[in-house]
Amino acid sequence: MRVGPTVAGKRVVFHDLISLDEAVEALAARAKPLGTEEVGLLEAYGRVLAEDVYSQVDVPPFDRSTVDGYAVVSADVAGASELAPAALRLKGRIETGQFPEFELGPGEAVEVATGAPVPRGADAVVMVEYTAERGGSVMVYRSAYPGENIMSAGSDISAGELVLRRCTKLTQREIGVLAAVGRPRVKVFKRPRVAVISTGNELAPPGAPLAPGKLYDVNTYSISAAVVEAGGVPIIKGIVGDDPAQYKRALEEALAEADVVLLSGGTSAGLADLTYRVLGEMGELLFHGIMVRPGKPTVAADVGGKLVVGLPGYPSSALMIFHAVVRPALLAMQCLRPEPPAAYRARLPFKVEGAKG
Repeated sequence: MRVGPTVAGKRVVFHDLISLDEAVEALAARAKPLGTEEVGLLEAYGRVLAEDVYSQVDVPPFDRSTVDGYAVVSADVAGASELAPAALRLKGRIETGQFPEFELGPGEAVEVATGAPVPRGADAVVMVEYTAERGGSVMVYRSAYPGENIMSAGSDISAGELVLRRCTKLTQREIGVLAAVGRPRVKVFKRPRVAVISTGNELAPPGAPLAPGKLYDVNTYSISAAVVEAGGVPIIKGIVGDDPAQYKRALEEALAEADVVLLSGGTSAGLADLTYRVLGEMGELLFHGIMVRPGKPTVAADVGGKLVVGLPGYPSSALMIFHAVVRPALLAMQCLRPEPPAAYRARLPFKVEGAKG
C-alpha cells in the first residue's frame, strides 16, 4: 500500500493521497472474523450467527386450533345451517397445554380453546359463535371445510428446514425464531475489542475543571458509542499527552488488550503530531492521507497483525472517518457488510459557493 505523505525536516508533507475507497479496502483486506463463541438467547441480541441453524422440530409441533370453538369432522356438518343445524355428541374439552390421546369419531365434537391441540380424526374447527350446547350435545349452525381454523403441524417451520443462515445479525425477530425451534444457545462471532485513545495535552476529561487552553475530551465518548453501534466492545484508555514515550507505552498496552486500536488527534502535519511517527516506528503504515474533507490526515497501520487507525482530532471529522472507513472493517470482523448509505434529494434555500482554485 502506498503511503501518501513524505517528511520535510520534522514536518510531514502530504503529496500522494489515496481515495476513500482505497482507504476502506486497505482496512477491510485485513479485517477477518476473530473466532466464535456460544451465547444464550438473552445475550444474543445484536450478535452475528456463526453457523447455519436448522430446525429440529415442526413449528407448531401439532395441529392446533386458531379459534375458540368445536373440533369436528367436516363431513358431519356439511350443509348445516340456522334452519337445519347438525347435532353432534360432545366429547369434552381440550385446553391449551393438554394433548388428547383419543381419536374423534363420526358424529362427535370436542370443545377446543384457541391454541389447543386438535385431536386425531377432526379436520375442522367451527367457531363457538356458530354453535350452541344442548345437554350432552352441541348444535352446529354452519358448515366447515377441511382444514378450517386449524394451523397444521409444521405450517410455520418444518423439521429439518434451514431457518437462519450464517452471518445473519440477530434482532428480535431472529431470536424469536431461535426460541421457536428450541435453541437455548447459539454460536456467534466474537465481537472486536476496540481500544479508544484520545491524544493531546489540551484535553481534559468531562467533569474536570477546565483550565485556560484546555478542551473537554469528546472523542473518547463519541467514538466508544460508535464502536458499540458497530457491534464492537470499546476499551476506554483515556487521554494520552503529546509525549513520545508515554504515547508509545499507551499504544503497546492497548495492543495487548484489543483487536483494533483507535487514536484520535496527532495525525496531521504539525510538529507535535505523533501518531504517524509512532505508528511508522512500530508497524507498517498502510496509508497517511485520504482525499476527503474532513479527514484528510487520517493514518492507518498494521502493528503486529492488528489494525491501528489514527482519526482526526476534531470530533465531527473523527466520527465521519469512523463511519466511512473504520466501521466497515469492524463489521467485516463479524461477517457483516456495511449498509448502503441512504441518499436524499433536497433543495437548499441558499446558494453554496465552491472553494476557489
